[in-house]
Amino acid sequence: MREVWPGRPFPLGSVWDGEGTNFSLFSENAERVELCLFDDADNEERVPLRERTAFNWHGYVPGIGPGQRYGYRVHGPWAPEQGQCFNPSKLLLDPYAKAIDGPIDWNAGRTLPYRLGGEDAALERDDEDDAAAMPKCVVIDETFDWEDDDVLRPRIPLHETVIYEVHVKGLTMRHPRVREDLRGTYGGLAAEQAIIHLKGLGITSVELLPIHHIADEQFLHAQGLTNYWGYSTIGYLAPHALYAATGRRGEQVREFKGMVKALHRAGIEVILDVVYNHTAEGNHLGPMLSFKGIDNASYYRLEPDDPRQYMDFTGTGNSLNPVHPSVLRLIMDSLRYFANDCHVDGFRFDLASALAREFYDVDRLSSFFDIIHQDPMLSQVKLIAEPWDVGPGGYQVGNFPILWSEWNGMYRDTVRDFWRGRAALSDFASRFGGSADLYERDGRRPFASINFVTAHDGFTLRDLVSYDEKHNEANGEGNGDGSDDNRSWNCGVEGPTDDPVVNELRERQQRNFLATLLLSQGVPMLLGGDELGRTQHGNNNAWCQDSELSWFDWEHENFDLLEFARRLVFLRRNHPVFRRTRFFAGSGADLPDVWWMRPDGRKMTQRDWRNTEGRAIGVFLNGDELRMRTRQNEDVHDESFLLLFNTHHEPVTFRLPTRRFGARWKLELSTSEPAAEEGSRSWAAREEIGVESRSLLVLRRAW
Repeated sequence: MREVWPGRPFPLGSVWDGEGTNFSLFSENAERVELCLFDDADNEERVPLRERTAFNWHGYVPGIGPGQRYGYRVHGPWAPEQGQCFNPSKLLLDPYAKAIDGPIDWNAGRTLPYRLGGEDAALERDDEDDAAAMPKCVVIDETFDWEDDDVLRPRIPLHETVIYEVHVKGLTMRHPRVREDLRGTYGGLAAEQAIIHLKGLGITSVELLPIHHIADEQFLHAQGLTNYWGYSTIGYLAPHALYAATGRRGEQVREFKGMVKALHRAGIEVILDVVYNHTAEGNHLGPMLSFKGIDNASYYRLEPDDPRQYMDFTGTGNSLNPVHPSVLRLIMDSLRYFANDCHVDGFRFDLASALAREFYDVDRLSSFFDIIHQDPMLSQVKLIAEPWDVGPGGYQVGNFPILWSEWNGMYRDTVRDFWRGRAALSDFASRFGGSADLYERDGRRPFASINFVTAHDGFTLRDLVSYDEKHNEANGEGNGDGSDDNRSWNCGVEGPTDDPVVNELRERQQRNFLATLLLSQGVPMLLGGDELGRTQHGNNNAWCQDSELSWFDWEHENFDLLEFARRLVFLRRNHPVFRRTRFFAGSGADLPDVWWMRPDGRKMTQRDWRNTEGRAIGVFLNGDELRMRTRQNEDVHDESFLLLFNTHHEPVTFRLPTRRFGARWKLELSTSEPAAEEGSRSWAAREEIGVESRSLLVLRRAW
């Protein structure tokens, strides 16, 4: 009989101290807990945890160290109609595991906790053991040499941030200059050639699609697909094992930390997309992998009138229960672990409205926000909300509290509509100016708005200008999945074409979107691969496509588009007039900080703003009225710019404004002539200038 000492209830999870390992598992409603230790041949040894303190079952096992694989079996009542689903025949993952050794082997055992067949079969417990099917948790050695990372961490202010949303695997899986054994891994993202691309593009921060350990849905396995995006978390403190090149017995943790360290040395921040709103266990008919079998009634939101069923604000079958203090602790411990131990710089919260639901309604004063705001570490990292969920009242763009930035879905929709000629000029001006109507009233700044035109969920930029309709047949759902509200325009032909006129227009439209995004006030987020002209062939919901459909195609990268994107990123970086820290006031000492003009060079009137047929507008950005100061308390001044937008299908002649705005203007860039060099042409005040159909002209004041 293995010796087990009482150990400690905290910290939760498995913690090696050099001589043995302390194990602690929360379960408020369990009657008995067994720690299950597995050797290399998968032989199982069950060790009872007899100590229970504050609902944590714990014990210290001498001689157990890094590399030891383990899981739990939790005993208690089987009463699904009361929300209790204990089943010791099912091996369970530790919610606090810092490493998990791989995927579920769906062919090796039945992870469903109930018997199949019959009308009420889901109420009958299944006693088939599933240990052979389940991955195992791994005890790790948490030491890592960060060297001088605390000094080198970029710590980039939000208003200077340019976010690059990317998948760890997708960026390098087909990269010919990344070592083959590193492609698609944390090590691949840290490879020299990957970092050269990111640095060359000029982005400041990578926002990684979920890297917490993922469990694929069983129905995908039957179709030969996987959950590529990764919004199917089962381990909130464990980096996904399948993204590691070096091993799965704890090596994935070291490799992940090494990736963060390498990116920091390159001056690039790491932001994680985190999914604390639901787990991979699905609804009441889903598998039992961890939380459901440890303490279903504590971890999940259950329907009050039918506790067998889950409340579902996420569209995935379940919703985690952050109202429960131990669940809220899990979320906070996960965040603190990645921020403190793994040196991550920020988090993007998937379906964040679900976390703000205290009981039913979304509450910006919920405990979730309170705890983050008072935390000395988490309150200082980048906090980004996806400000919606699928529940009633879930769309909360503009309603998150101070310290939070938000994915601005209104920006995306308006800019897409603008460049297909369907947005009001007033709406466009609001979004281009940082969305003051959404964020200014409660004291937030323009950088509360995370601006984006495309993201992982939806069309890529190239597909946005190539398809009117989604083409998701590869997903196996008869093209019924994915949004139909794409606000896209195929420029006259659906999909690929040899028509040079259509292809030239598509290239111009991509440049229009990139220029608008990177010159708007707020924080731009670029979808990884858009700068290369990446296509998913019209698939706007490639969540299950771990294939060449989703991976970057480096062989056919669009070098001209990449160079134009770089030019825009560095234009933004070099000119604070495009990244103000305060909203426009519409006034100034000599000239206003912003001045919107008609094509005739005169100021926009209320009548002009109300004109829903307007398709052309100009904006003067005053570099002398930034109301910004350096850390040394010096005024920030910049050059002034004039941007001329034409979304009409015909060219528009603009007349430049009077001399008080600038005696002469020189070309900065043109989306209709991307090869035109900076300063190659100039125009005098009140001179006429032609702006090509569906294009943007950026002018810099010469004097």
